[in-house]
Amino acid sequence: MLAVIRMVVVLAAICGLSGFALSYLKITTAPRIEEQVLTYVQGPAILKVFPDIDNSPIAERKKFDLPDGRKVTVFPGRKGGKLVGVAIEDFGKCFGGEVGVMVGFDVNRDALTGIGITTMKETPGLGTRIADAGFTGQFPGKPADVKLKAQGGDIDAVSGATISSNGAITALGNAARVYAALKPEIVKAWP
Repeated sequence: MLAVIRMVVVLAAICGLSGFALSYLKITTAPRIEEQVLTYVQGPAILKVFPDIDNSPIAERKKFDLPDGRKVTVFPGRKGGKLVGVAIEDFGKCFGGEVGVMVGFDVNRDALTGIGITTMKETPGLGTRIADAGFTGQFPGKPADVKLKAQGGDIDAVSGATISSNGAITALGNAARVYAALKPEIVKAWP
């Protein structure tokens, strides 16, 4: 009986120490992980959305609170010191899971400056073609409420990857709603 109690106490101590070590590791690595995501995932997508800006959107990013309680990060694009656009990342459901789309908005015309795919788990050679210029190149200059041709819009879906194309359009629509809700705050945040 004493041996069983000793085993339970040792096992509980090991589990407690392991849990503490894992939570400490997560807390200490979170800033580094965020930096890596900003640099190697979101950064390249922002450059696709804003090819001709002269600031660092990652360095000037700000977080905003949405009415539903979520926090969203907004990346500003400046040219000549003046705010010309913002980029917002949102997600849509695709065949392989969620796809992350960085959506750029022209703050003067409320039109799209472009999109960049940040994350996806789509089928290689098929669904992953939503990240190609043939698909993403259709968005600059379009209104924020774009739709696929199958939905009555003017964006061509990727042949054989309709679900992936729909997921990207869903993410874009989500980002457009966030942009519309936050635009007054965005314009005040970066005069």
